[in-house]
Amino acid sequence: MSQAASRGTAAAAAAQLSKREIAAELDAARRRTLDLLAAVPDDELRRQHSPLMSPLVWDLAHCAHFEELWLVRSLGGQAAGDRRLDDLYNAFAHERSERAALELLTPEEARRYAADVHARALALLERVDFDGDPLLRDGFVYGMVVQHEHQHVETMLATLQLRDAPHPIGRERSLRWRAREHAEVLVEAGPFVMGTTASDEPWAYDNEQRAHELELPAFWIDTVPVTNAAYLEFVEAGGYAESRHWSVDGWRWREEAAVEHPEFWRREPDGWSRRRFGRWEVLPPEEPVQHVCWFEADAYARWAGKRLPTEAEWERAASWSPDGVKRRYPWGNEPPGPQYANLGARRFGPAPVGAHPAGASPCGAEQLVGDVWEWTASDFAAYPGFEAFPYREYSEVFFAAGYKVLRGGSWATHARAIRTTFRNWDLPVRRQIFAGFRCVRDA
Repeated sequence: MSQAASRGTAAAAAAQLSKREIAAELDAARRRTLDLLAAVPDDELRRQHSPLMSPLVWDLAHCAHFEELWLVRSLGGQAAGDRRLDDLYNAFAHERSERAALELLTPEEARRYAADVHARALALLERVDFDGDPLLRDGFVYGMVVQHEHQHVETMLATLQLRDAPHPIGRERSLRWRAREHAEVLVEAGPFVMGTTASDEPWAYDNEQRAHELELPAFWIDTVPVTNAAYLEFVEAGGYAESRHWSVDGWRWREEAAVEHPEFWRREPDGWSRRRFGRWEVLPPEEPVQHVCWFEADAYARWAGKRLPTEAEWERAASWSPDGVKRRYPWGNEPPGPQYANLGARRFGPAPVGAHPAGASPCGAEQLVGDVWEWTASDFAAYPGFEAFPYREYSEVFFAAGYKVLRGGSWATHARAIRTTFRNWDLPVRRQIFAGFRCVRDA
């Protein structure tokens, strides 16, 4: 490996957590789930709010079942309490649109099941040995379960956004922010290390590994994500009516879906509004656009004379410092506090562009972490030397299946489930996720 690559892999790793800290992380993830669902009536927890999403009660029991599989059965050798749950809460056994028709646990049964599994997992944590077994090294399996539950909280937030009834979202936190003109910054050509290793990032998923060196040409990247105001220009200019701005597949989707603007937007007599958790409000021009699919992001970029970044370009802009050191976050290795990024549903929506200048990356790009997931041009594929761990269904089965990579996390993403190497993926037609984008152009 070259000097540049060896310097890159010296990025600070996540500190190894004690068992007490791991228990606190498990508790916090479960509390976040239960708190989010506490305001939803039981009959609404059982409903299928969209064929794209599971009933909320399924997500709750699925998180508990995942915890049972990995932290009770796998580590403690304990038999399953109820084998029928293995089928009901296997994400690959039934399509989301079918799950409401299954004999799922009731909300009260799901809460009791989750509490029982959680108590057993915490009791077993006291007895496990972290040495030797790759599953336990640096507490990896616990990190996997913690991140899994936080990811499902984001999924449940997407379900609540699709729900007709209002949800009592958290109190809006006021922000001091400076108006930010849409500008670009130059990312110089050169080598950088893409991905990470288990030694640098103990809780990294298999698809983030292995770290490998790439040489990239220079490019310009948008300083901030594309805003509602900027995207509205595309809408008002007839962007959805002209096929020349769209890929062949994108135009076919636009015609079949008959879309004319981002999801949850509505044209009013005096402007535009957007629906947020069941309530209509004036479209905020300074926020990053969200609820656009990959086809829409790609069409805007073409209209603007630019393109979407590859995920390698995105990661270089987000993580690589001029001295050849890879950063865990754009601003460095310090955990994501509110001064750096909008994460963890602090605002229940994106922050205005320019709200987090302290979170800028070395190249000067802002809000690369938090606010909205950012679509990239890249297909979801394995890195060189990829090895599935600890199970194929997390990543490998999705390779070469038409999924596009998203980077950076959204306002709904928990800080424990994001870093500059984290890879999310979804189909290019998906709009219910909290996704936006920024553009690049060749230098």
